[in-house]
Amino acid sequence: MATIEKRGGSYRITVSAGYNTDGKQIKKRMTWKPSPGMTERQIKKELDKQAVLFEQQVETGQFLDGSITFSEFAEKWFTDYAEKQLRIKTVTEYKGLMRRINKAIGHIKLIKLQPHHLMEFYNNLAESGIREDTKYKPCADFKAIMKQAGYTQKALSSAAGVSVNTVAQCVKGANVSKTSADKIKAVLDGDIFEAVERNNNKLSDKTISEYHRLISSILTAAVQWQVIPSNPCGRVKPPKVERKEAAGLDENEAAELISCLQSEPLKYRTAVMLTLYTGMRRGEICGLDWSDIDFKNNLLSITKSVVYTASTGLQEGQTKTKSSQRIINIPDDMTAMLNEYRHEQLKQRFALGDQWTDSGKVFTNERGGLLSPDTLSAWFKKFIKRHDLPDIHYHTLRHTAATLLIAGGVDVATVSKRLGHADKTTTLNTYTHAIKSADKAAAEKLAVMLSSAQLKRAN
Repeated sequence: MATIEKRGGSYRITVSAGYNTDGKQIKKRMTWKPSPGMTERQIKKELDKQAVLFEQQVETGQFLDGSITFSEFAEKWFTDYAEKQLRIKTVTEYKGLMRRINKAIGHIKLIKLQPHHLMEFYNNLAESGIREDTKYKPCADFKAIMKQAGYTQKALSSAAGVSVNTVAQCVKGANVSKTSADKIKAVLDGDIFEAVERNNNKLSDKTISEYHRLISSILTAAVQWQVIPSNPCGRVKPPKVERKEAAGLDENEAAELISCLQSEPLKYRTAVMLTLYTGMRRGEICGLDWSDIDFKNNLLSITKSVVYTASTGLQEGQTKTKSSQRIINIPDDMTAMLNEYRHEQLKQRFALGDQWTDSGKVFTNERGGLLSPDTLSAWFKKFIKRHDLPDIHYHTLRHTAATLLIAGGVDVATVSKRLGHADKTTTLNTYTHAIKSADKAAAEKLAVMLSSAQLKRAN
């Protein structure tokens, strides 16, 4: 039963929450302050009500206070907020960060979490050798060591619990993960790998900043849910991240890429051209349905995205943000190419018969199912290498669309809307150089126009 104690102008309500492993009673407390002007009778009535509600919250585990540890609260934050409100890919990425966060501060009670705890964690993240994705290179005579130990590639694969491809990579002298290297070392019983230095094995300032943002988001929720009075992240400055401006192809480079596309399969040619025309993200390209295309009015509705995570596999989800859901125009020749590709896909569908999966997607795998964004990237990487083009990523096509639009004099608001940015600030920060170049070209064009006008007037 709850007990009530008056403390100045407020009241403290205490409820028993059972006993700990040492037999000590666990007490939960909350403070309630009456509104000005309440009579003693009203105060008593409301106090009794608050006491009953508080007791119910404690009994059902709904009450949280500052004595809860960071890891315990974070788990509740994921369950009650993140998994319901955020994209699956985002939640997966956050959970990947949590292992290291919980190891550092997970045991600390929220009410006792201080800025210095966070600074110590960030300083640790900045140390050399902290990276967990360090690659390991096998020694030059790996094949000889393997044979001497009496293993074939297939046998070593089975004994070490790694794929045959991983063993083959070792034979070629290629890099493998620490996990794979450790498994193989345990079988061959030798020091046959060396770490490959990568940026001194330090985490980037951007990655450390991502840890800070996640911790801050969790603690902001703790403040909003009235578990703690303030967010200690507000008193900590994470490493300053230098914004890297996105670089795209210029007009000549884009023209060369388009020329090389002509000898490529229609599916990939269409995907690349659609990305150049629209600036769509990879996942958005893969998430596009035929029903999203208005062939009559040359309109494209972008409402979905295909994502891949190790825990859920390949699946359709929401776009990156709400502002990413948009309707944009495409030119006639793009509509014509999509229509041509639709007929080719129909032929493939009829050829496969009941083996075809009717996903309704524009871009699919060989049997009509969802196409992975990584498949697009992998094909594009080979395409670039095959035609000896500049070493760029598929995402560079999105940047190219933006920079060419800006260079062509399209206003930032329109570019921002086509790209699906949350606001113009994102576009301005991402394409600063392109905007400055376009502004300079506009100034020079205006100067020529005004000079011509002055000459005409003088004559």
